[in-house]
Amino acid sequence: MVILMKKFAYITGIFLCLGLLIALFIIIKLYNKPHVDVESTKADYIISIENIVREFEENEEIANKKYLDKIIQVEGNIIDITLTDGNGTITLDSKNSGKTVVCSMIASENIKVVGLQKGNKITVRGICTGYLMDVMLVRAIIVN
Repeated sequence: MVILMKKFAYITGIFLCLGLLIALFIIIKLYNKPHVDVESTKADYIISIENIVREFEENEEIANKKYLDKIIQVEGNIIDITLTDGNGTITLDSKNSGKTVVCSMIASENIKVVGLQKGNKITVRGICTGYLMDVMLVRAIIVN
């Protein structure tokens, strides 16, 4: 009986170590996953601000499945520009609809952000991270 319990503990230890090694491998693989190059990658969706916000408002779960972690391109008027610690953020609206997209720009775009003014119409491409009262795009670039 004691020998059987020792074998069981030994086998359990081996499976536990294998499970930990597999989990560690997956974590390292995900941690080292390269960022998507938004500049050289074509947009998955080119959509109006009104339509993307409407889709999130109507059914956020379905919109997340469709747009989350996808490259989205939108066009709108700048209603707010923020530069905090060298990180540019642009808020876009379209036709004064009250529906907005917040774009966190990549560092190389900050020089362009400084030259923008409220009311300018621009096209932005970025990775959609979801909806928090606004549609959020990260790693965004100015297309035009």
